[in-house]
Amino acid sequence: MTHGRAEIHELLLAHNLRPSRALGQNFVADGNTVRRIARLAPITEGSQVVEIGAGLGSLTLALVEAGAQVTAVEIDRRVLPVLRAQVEPHGVRVVEADALTIDWSALLGTGSPWSLVANLPYNVAVPLVVTVLEGAPQVSSLLVMVQREVGERLAAEAGDEAYGAVSVKVAYWATAAVVGRVSAQVFIPKPRVESVLVRLDRHPDGLGVAGMAPGAGGARPGPGSPAYDRLFSVVRGGFAHRRKMLRRSLDGLVLPEAFEAVGIRPTARAEELPLDEWVSLAAWRPEGTARPEGTAQPEEGR
Repeated sequence: MTHGRAEIHELLLAHNLRPSRALGQNFVADGNTVRRIARLAPITEGSQVVEIGAGLGSLTLALVEAGAQVTAVEIDRRVLPVLRAQVEPHGVRVVEADALTIDWSALLGTGSPWSLVANLPYNVAVPLVVTVLEGAPQVSSLLVMVQREVGERLAAEAGDEAYGAVSVKVAYWATAAVVGRVSAQVFIPKPRVESVLVRLDRHPDGLGVAGMAPGAGGARPGPGSPAYDRLFSVVRGGFAHRRKMLRRSLDGLVLPEAFEAVGIRPTARAEELPLDEWVSLAAWRPEGTARPEGTAQPEEGR
């Protein structure tokens, strides 16, 4: 049921379409690849799946084949008529929208959890993943195909070469792992970069972060919370000068005595600190001063 290379070429030719470089379009033209994505998601009978950037429907059809109830989001008005013709007869809901600005609550509702599956354009992969993690709690898992370097950043842990501010933010919301590689040969057009599959599983409600008090209903503090905004201002400051020692890169953001108080070497560098140490460093305040809302007193000398 899925599209192969010949079907993709026929659709493009029949509708006088060319993949948009501005939108980062590289259509998957291999049935084995899209079925593999559906297995790794993993998709089972009745799964609710939102697909971002559905394009000509290759991956969409594989998700349907696996038993999913699919909502396909596509921004390109040129390909929308083709997409609708290919997937709506199979029960897919097609929505024209920009996934970076869409109202996720209106799209997904507030009921049972969703999975997000996508072949993401390389230029929007990071902001899209962060937007979903921060603003779409309905999405409990993500399986995204991204540029290899981007995927390694999303899944990196402290000490990894690819570890950065985005890695810390992902770790705050989810566990992430690179679960596969994808050959450039399966795309039309063939990209000049390597691609990987990254699986992200959101931390369950009520599973807090050490040093941060849960919000309403056990939810983690998010954007707009003083504790969250403080944490990631410190993380950004640390990675802005990743070659510097933290006592220098965080000068003006973190008091010098905070390092000893929470048991972190001031000579450490940003890539050495896991999430819990960033939380402790950002949350520390001298005795008698106000702490950011949503933070708890960290244990000293961990």
